[in-house]
Amino acid sequence: MQSVLSILKAIENGNITPKAAVAQSLDAIAAKDAAVGAFVALPDREATLAAADRATGPLAGIAVGVKDIIDTHDLPTGMGSPIYAGNRPPADAALVAMLRDRGATVAGKTVATEFAFLRPAATLNPRDPAHTPGGSSSGSAAGVAAGMVPVAIGTQTGGSVIRPAAYCGVAGYKPSFRLVPMVGVKTFSWSLDTAGFFAASAADVAAFVTRLTGRPLDVEPVDPSTLRIGLYRTSVWDQADGDARAALSLAAEGAASAGASILEIDEPEILAAAREAHSTIQNFEAGIALGFEYAHHRDRMSEILRTTLEQGRAIAPEAYDAARSVARRARHETGELFQHVDLILTPAVTGAAPHGLSSTGSPVFNKLWTLTGNPCVNVPGAANKAGMPVGIQLVARFGRDRLALSAASWLESLLVAGTAPER
Repeated sequence: MQSVLSILKAIENGNITPKAAVAQSLDAIAAKDAAVGAFVALPDREATLAAADRATGPLAGIAVGVKDIIDTHDLPTGMGSPIYAGNRPPADAALVAMLRDRGATVAGKTVATEFAFLRPAATLNPRDPAHTPGGSSSGSAAGVAAGMVPVAIGTQTGGSVIRPAAYCGVAGYKPSFRLVPMVGVKTFSWSLDTAGFFAASAADVAAFVTRLTGRPLDVEPVDPSTLRIGLYRTSVWDQADGDARAALSLAAEGAASAGASILEIDEPEILAAAREAHSTIQNFEAGIALGFEYAHHRDRMSEILRTTLEQGRAIAPEAYDAARSVARRARHETGELFQHVDLILTPAVTGAAPHGLSSTGSPVFNKLWTLTGNPCVNVPGAANKAGMPVGIQLVARFGRDRLALSAASWLESLLVAGTAPER
């Protein structure tokens, strides 16, 4: 995989120019994407390299894949749907404008599932093409995992950053809610939609987001003896298979051996209820957000999306308000949990990437933290006996994104040094 930190270091040392670094990414896309299908639209090569040659800023030389529900003025934004085939937005999304302002280069639009929902796309998992790469940010995760770009942008409404990162074996970072802007990103659920980032490692994704946002998010040294880590199996622990359980145990045992305090946490009832409330909030808002598409183009939607929008439109406002009340109480209770621990360690996925492309996998271990808005990182480094990645999810208090990224980098180093989980 390409490394953000390595590229920036090489540029700083004069070993490579920003233009040459971007050219390497474009060459990798040309060589590899036919076998993976991570990209749905690519820019003109010569124009892109000329722009990279002129670029200045802290991200000059970094090629970025941008999920195809995020507006770009110079590339189509198709939303993963035939309804928007050839759609050319008049302006960049705020996040894309930030990228360009910092000197980064948009290397192409990455494949997204239909309106970032559940219908699988055609992207293959670079670790094993017989397995799903996850969704809805399938192209973004696969593009990084295949070594085509050092970083890619995705979005998460349920588990669409953490899950594909876990399946593809890369670092995935979902920031605290609204840390980065969503202006110019196709809305599915305004209470849940969150932009996120993929890179080879937690340190790489932290370095990128630091330079993108201007916030101090670079990883810093962690003193394990000061860390209280809550082992959070959740009320849906029965959905974690042997691989997921073994990976979580490997992470917890490694952290404990390194000096961290590991505390078992029972899931409060309100958080279990909030996990169920997620769907009510998501579907109610999707029924409104995609109201135009449903009214005028429902025959061009997949059955699963059309049915979900119909269910959402049937939800009474009172039921939606009750679900929002549960969410508010859950956010408060989450704050109470972090009075006792610094971080929460929980599965990122139910297991390794499912075989076949008929499903993008389950977001059951992710959607609670999307609802509460806490920062989450998929920590790569664990794998099952077949060599397929099995992600671990690290969650921090709202606004403590730097701690989440720093601890994830530390835990990643422990997992890489450890052994593969066994059933």
